[in-house]
Amino acid sequence: MKLGKITLTIMIAAFGLLVAKTALAQTETGADKTLSPYFFVKSDDPETDRLPLKSTSAKVNISGVIADVIVTQVYKNEGKKPLEAIYVFPASTRAAVYGMKMTIGERVITANIREREAARREYEQAKQEGKSASLLEQQRPNVFQMNVANILQGDIIKVELKYTELLVPTDAVYEFVYPTVVGPRYVDQQSEQTGSSENWTSNPYLHQGESAPYTFDMKMDLAAGLPIQDISCATHKVDIRYQGSNFASIKLNSSEEFGGNRDFILKYKLAGGKIETGLLLFKGKKENFFLLMLQPPERVKETQIPPREYMFIVDVSGSMNGFPLNISKKLLKDLIGNLRPSDRFNVLLFAGGSTVMSEKSLPATRQNINHAINVIDRQRGGGGTRLLPALKKALSLQGTEGFSRNIVIVTDGYVSVEKEAFDLIRNNLGNANMFAFGIGSSVNRHLIEGMARVGMGEPFIITRPDEAQQKAAKFRKLIESPVLTGVTVDFGNFKAYDIEPPSIPDVMAQRPVILFGKWRGRPQGNILVKGTAGNRTYSKKVNVAKVKPLKTNSALRYLWARHRIALLSDYNRLSPQDERVKEVTSLGLTYNLLTQYTSFVAIDTQIRLKDGKAQTVKQPLPLPQGVSDYAVGGRSRVAKGISTLGASPSLMVRKSKPMEVKEESCDSKKDAPLSSGDISDKEEHKRIHIKLGKISVTGGLKRETIITILEKSIPSVNRCYDKKPWWQWNVKGEFTFKLTVDSSGRVIKVSRIAGIKKVKALEDCIIAKLKILQFPFPKGSKESTITVTFFLK
Repeated sequence: MKLGKITLTIMIAAFGLLVAKTALAQTETGADKTLSPYFFVKSDDPETDRLPLKSTSAKVNISGVIADVIVTQVYKNEGKKPLEAIYVFPASTRAAVYGMKMTIGERVITANIREREAARREYEQAKQEGKSASLLEQQRPNVFQMNVANILQGDIIKVELKYTELLVPTDAVYEFVYPTVVGPRYVDQQSEQTGSSENWTSNPYLHQGESAPYTFDMKMDLAAGLPIQDISCATHKVDIRYQGSNFASIKLNSSEEFGGNRDFILKYKLAGGKIETGLLLFKGKKENFFLLMLQPPERVKETQIPPREYMFIVDVSGSMNGFPLNISKKLLKDLIGNLRPSDRFNVLLFAGGSTVMSEKSLPATRQNINHAINVIDRQRGGGGTRLLPALKKALSLQGTEGFSRNIVIVTDGYVSVEKEAFDLIRNNLGNANMFAFGIGSSVNRHLIEGMARVGMGEPFIITRPDEAQQKAAKFRKLIESPVLTGVTVDFGNFKAYDIEPPSIPDVMAQRPVILFGKWRGRPQGNILVKGTAGNRTYSKKVNVAKVKPLKTNSALRYLWARHRIALLSDYNRLSPQDERVKEVTSLGLTYNLLTQYTSFVAIDTQIRLKDGKAQTVKQPLPLPQGVSDYAVGGRSRVAKGISTLGASPSLMVRKSKPMEVKEESCDSKKDAPLSSGDISDKEEHKRIHIKLGKISVTGGLKRETIITILEKSIPSVNRCYDKKPWWQWNVKGEFTFKLTVDSSGRVIKVSRIAGIKKVKALEDCIIAKLKILQFPFPKGSKESTITVTFFLK
């Protein structure tokens, strides 16, 4: 009888998996093919290596204000079938990608820049002919796609790309950002509506808390040009070695081997709060380039500022569920709670739909402020991310006469409508200043920075909860007044042309005035920059004749072209008929740059695959740290009866307790038929093998908060058990782990101190899950420890 039950259970499970597989195949190949992200399903097939990317690393050289970066991706085929690997990865929004090469054994193939369609044709032809090839395409200014064809069994193929970017300080602090993972994008269309340009959004993701399946490394040499005062990296553990006062080497700590699930952010400050300013010149064979950076004046008094009106547009979609939305709530409490009595404000929440608090802005009374904060605090996160309708609604509302209008957007930016958003904002310039807050460990920086740039505002990125208060204070300080308005530049006898930007917007932060351009003839004359700072006239003169052109400034040609391309992309909604498409294409080909319309392609001369066809594999990506499974949409768990698509957030005040999104127990749906979308989750809840046991805390952490965070981690920890079929573990008992937490709330060390032995794979997996947890840490507290026991049954 018992054997019969087991057999029946296995048959039902097999049938369910068959239904799921069939449904998934229909979804991906049918006429209504979706472009949404999906969860990676592990396979026991030893023939195909579904995780071909083994490592990604970066070597960074910073000289003065210019960073030069070499990114190396290593692919290896550990299966038996030849592969084509597809890997979607992010880059800096300011990156000018100017080179690529592919290494197969001893052979090095340098990539050529081609028009996008031509590069794709050459790549596909090489793939059909059995040649190994690599293709680098830009899907967004900050999202790239690498295709590597015909990776044979045992092959190790290295692909190396080079880019440069300008480092612009704010408040005398320089920041180098290296994005590591592309977050899942919400797409509100089917594939036949968008064409092939959006296919990259349909990408496999690992579950929340699962480590990246490839290693990550970072090495950096910093030659600042002036004495370095301080270097810090709050996102990763790094080892810093100084060599003199002006130079430092930075290396990623070995404990961060799988730290490729969040942006790497390094900040540094020069002694005395100085910044690199002045004129850089480069003399080329055909063209000459310059870069001008000038220190802005001091701020003006607050008494000269007009009253302000704010519209807060808040993303409460599924991808914001959990960690990102919690940061948003903290940020908005700070921003709204500190409005001046003379200010006015409004709040618009958006997900699949949108709701506004009031048709007109409200005075910043204590009652209105408390009402807005309470409404925002009730949000849980769910549904799609329909940004465009929310922006249109906010911009359509009438502003208050005599008030300086400011629109503040708070989102992770996981949408695929960047160009449409830029176009909408561009067409409404003059109506409001635009300030964008990007929330999360790996935000869509192209959207956040682009919206602020075209809206004449500033972007803010918040990757950790403890940054919310600091960034809110920075925002308030920023809008106290523009430090420089009405900026004009007179080049005199210096024959400058093709200048970017063509006009300088108001300078709203303590950051340099920056101009790129070309020049003819001899470097001579004076450059005069003038403007208004409060009620004073600002003037700065630069003697060009005293500056020598240097070969080491060759990156200026790439930076100028990249800046021109970025402006063309941001300020215009591009179409195939648009003249700007031709201009961007020409810039890419002329200056050897990756763009939306130009790609790098490298093709081996040897025919390596004579029989058979390579199997295409999309490299699975980890979810960015702090992003929940809800970001992947319909395949994540939602509360019964709540739709994750098309739902409008509510701004109504309810007397009853607000509905919360919760994980269901298997009993709540025991009479419901199995569907392809919830088989894996239902089976997972049937087999909760790992439960939370005793917890002890030392230091400044609150025990109740720790228990809540650890309880939420249990579903992720249980996936460690599910990495093997349940009957292969055959263990029971308990594990006890010790977690060391630093003053930022980050777990810096995890070790097993007691419990079951001889199940190292399970132990290592649980340790990896615990290492990514983030705890709220009280100010002034020092390092703390948590001891937690897990029971296995």
